[in-house]
Amino acid sequence: MTDARTATEALRGQPEPYRWEGVAELAYKEHDTTFRGVTRRVLFGADDDQAVEVRYFEVAPGGWSTLEHHAHTHQVVVLRGSGACLVGDRVLPLRQHDLVFVPAWAWHQFRATGDEPLGFQCIVPLDRDRPVLPTDDELAAMTADPDVAAFVRH
Repeated sequence: MTDARTATEALRGQPEPYRWEGVAELAYKEHDTTFRGVTRRVLFGADDDQAVEVRYFEVAPGGWSTLEHHAHTHQVVVLRGSGACLVGDRVLPLRQHDLVFVPAWAWHQFRATGDEPLGFQCIVPLDRDRPVLPTDDELAAMTADPDVAAFVRH
């Protein structure tokens, strides 16, 4: 897209909650089975001439994202539901409107704990590295903490 956008191109209306016109629901990950009940939508990114990608994730009740880490950071804004997340070695409760910063190389995972989906925006650099899953030794080290062991799904 160019900077000379029409009003129609500039607005992506919301015909129903957490669904936007022209924004497709995508598979969370194509060839990965280390998560349950997660979808994603790319709200802004390469097609918008931006240096970041703004994504919306939904984690179904009882679902979780992949336990991973990588070189880039994440800025997360919780839009709906409740849940918890692992960031580094801490399990944090999540409620609507909470903000979460995931530092580079911090292990992280998101889980929905309520009766409705946990929905959040996640902002990441457009040019980023691929996620890295924990080795058996890394998983054993992180789950030596009983709070982390009770939280983590893999």
